[in-house]
Order: sequence, then C-alpha cells, then structure tokens
Amino acid sequence: METIRTVWNVLTFIISLFIVYFNRRGNFFEVFSRSFPVKLYSKGQLIFFSVLSALIVVMFAVGIGIVKFPLNSENQVDEEAGRGSAAIGDPFEKLELRQSDYIDPRLHQTGDLSSFTEDEKENISIYEQLNEAVVNITTETVAINWFLEPVPQEGGSGSGSIIDTRGYVLTNNHVIENAYKVFINLADGSQFEGEVIGTDPENDLAVLKFNPPREVQLKTVPFGDSGNLRVGQKVAAIGNPFALERTLTVGIVSGLGRPIQTSRQNIIRNMIQTDASINPGNSGGPLLDSRGKMIGINTMIYSPTGGSVGIGFAVPVNTAKRVVAELIEFGKVRRGWIDASVVQLFPALVRHAELSVSQGLLVSRTRRGGFAERAGIRQGTEPIRYGASVIYIGGDVITMVDGIKVNTLADLYSALEDNKPGEQISVEVNRSGRTVTMNVVLADREELLSR
Repeated sequence: METIRTVWNVLTFIISLFIVYFNRRGNFFEVFSRSFPVKLYSKGQLIFFSVLSALIVVMFAVGIGIVKFPLNSENQVDEEAGRGSAAIGDPFEKLELRQSDYIDPRLHQTGDLSSFTEDEKENISIYEQLNEAVVNITTETVAINWFLEPVPQEGGSGSGSIIDTRGYVLTNNHVIENAYKVFINLADGSQFEGEVIGTDPENDLAVLKFNPPREVQLKTVPFGDSGNLRVGQKVAAIGNPFALERTLTVGIVSGLGRPIQTSRQNIIRNMIQTDASINPGNSGGPLLDSRGKMIGINTMIYSPTGGSVGIGFAVPVNTAKRVVAELIEFGKVRRGWIDASVVQLFPALVRHAELSVSQGLLVSRTRRGGFAERAGIRQGTEPIRYGASVIYIGGDVITMVDGIKVNTLADLYSALEDNKPGEQISVEVNRSGRTVTMNVVLADREELLSR
C-alpha cells in the first residue's frame, strides 16, 4: 500500500508540472492540441473525456484504498489507531473450544443417593463429573551446581483445568513460572509433557497444551459467568492440595471486587474471595458454582502460616476468558498504553515542583506526534536531575485513567490491564491546580516499553 501511494504521489506531481508548463505558454487546451494530433476532437469533447478519465482514476483509487472518505468528519479516528481497535464479536466465542458433555448436578445423580441431602447430592455430582477434568501439574527447573553446570531439579506443583478436548489446560502463571519442563498428570495416572502456549503474569494466568492419544476421551471444565456473583452463594474448589490428588472443598463467596497486589507493578482487580479451603497445590484449579460451572481460578491464600485460614482468592472467570482468547491466538496479551514517560510523585518532587497535588503521575515527556501529545497532554519543560535520572517538571499530573484513580505506577498498569492498542480512554489530569479531562488513544504497550 505504501508503494502504491508513493507512485500515485509521483504521478500527481508530474501531471502538476505539465499543467504549470502549459499554462505559462498559454491556454492549456490550445497548447495540448498543437502538441498532439487531436484535431478530430473539439474543445468541449476534450474537457468531457478529461473529466471522465479523472473520475475513473478517482474511483480506481477509492477501490484499492488509496483514497478514503471519512464516515464521520466530527470524530475522525487515526488510521494507526484503527488498526488496534477490537474486532467485532466475542474473541472467546470465536475460539470455538471443544468441550465434553456436562449435565447439571441436580439432574445427574448416579447410584443410590437417597440418604443424602440435596446439597450433598450436588457436591457428589460435581465431583464425579469434573474431578477427571482437573489435572495435577508438576515442573522441572534448572539450577547451577558448584561447577557452574546446569542441573535439572524438581520444581513446584499445582492444579489446572482441561478446557478443550484437544489438550488445552488453564492454570496459574506462578505454577509454571521459570519451568524448564512442564508435566501434566491425568486422573488415570498417565503423564504427558506439556507445552506453554502463553502466559499473562499480570493476571497470574497461563495456558498449557498436551497431546493426548486419540483413544483418550478428555473431560473438560465448563465455563460459567463471574459477572453476577453474590456474596454468600455456594462455591466448590477442586485441586491437588499438598499433592493429595483431586480434593473437593466447599464454601461460599466471602467477598467480591478485591484488589490484590501480586508484585511491585501488578494489581489484580476484582478478585473473588472465598472461604473454600485453598492450600498449596490448589493453585490453578477451578472455583465452581453450585451448577459445576467454573467462575474463577484459585490463585492464592492470605495466611501468616502458609495454611488455609479461610481467606482464599480466585481470578474471575470473565477475566480468564478474555485472557485465554489472546493467549491461544497470540501467545501473549496485547495491552494499550499512554505514550508518555511518567514519574510517580514523591514528597521531594512535590515540594520542588510546587505541585498542588501529592499523588499521581507526573508527565515528564510525551512522544512527539504521538497520541498523548495530540490529545492535549502536556509534558514537562524544565529538566531537573534526580539521582541518575532526568525529570522534566512543569507538565500535567495524571490522576485518573479510564475511571480509575491513579496514585502509583501499579495503579496505571491495573487501570489499563483490559484496554487494547487503538482504544480511546478518558484521562484526567491536574494542570496548575485545575482538573482537565481529555480522550487519549492508546498505543501498543509492548512496542513502547521495549524501546
């Protein structure tokens, strides 16, 4: 496309030179008629065919995309931004995962369960149908011995959910982090070496794949919906705590919307809190509702001793569905970013720059011609040295992004976790004591931070 556009520009320039040359020598059509044998055509005919030819050229240019007409002149979006806009439709639905049959536990009852309560029957049915769809994951890591030689050693272990009969497994990223080899162990005792398809450390999720024999009919964990959860509803967790295979624990949803900071720059928002026991080895296993649908991925516990004390956390399944779609398709999650270098405010910087706010992100520099600059975000003008770094003060201070209050860099990562390159978001800044709101198109974070 760039080559065609270049050729078009050159041809346009040459034609313009001819027109200027002929006009300087007199009437264009008279000079043209004297220069070329077109005596059989009148001046009106020549004009008619010239206009007709020009229309044909313009229609051809529109057809192959050289010329584009904006559909909405009031809100024209950059072509570069348009490339990153989300595709129509649900990416998770487009995956068309192959899942095994599953029956509502209220309808699926095997054996004589007359002596059990309805709640117990549900628990039994959930376990009988889904325990074989939960795998045990073990890893090998590489260590360096005294002779500086790489030596394989036993790594960690955890759980995972089979989500596709072709061998796709959903688990936590920390279960397979730094692994040299990954092994997936099924309920029948068979073991397969797995491949890491993609990881998302920001949501602590990963997708693995193994190749089961054709005669093996895998069972899968059905996906549910975490958008309408209520505190107090029943949940169940299946996993491999302390290497004890396929254990079922039951509890309730104890809290919703919990933000949990997992690293210096990562905060997982909207975590599900549960009192269903989640112990070491449960990580990566499914958190299920009373119908046996996965509503979360068991991730961590809050415990001063390392054991379960009734506070466990799971990543919502709606977050997992969004992440899984990208991990399977791209092997990573693409995220948007504000194309500016920012500095988290600290007391010495607030005093020196005489800022009217004490929390937020100071915009030190913006990318020349970038989305942030075009949206109106102002960069700093006065350079100061802080340690080995140079900070430009005098610019805007970002205080809110996409409706989320931003005090730290971790808040910015969290606010933009579910935004894609090319999307437009609202950014609120403090500018010399007054609040200014503007819409900013996001650039590709990986491209910006890799520079």
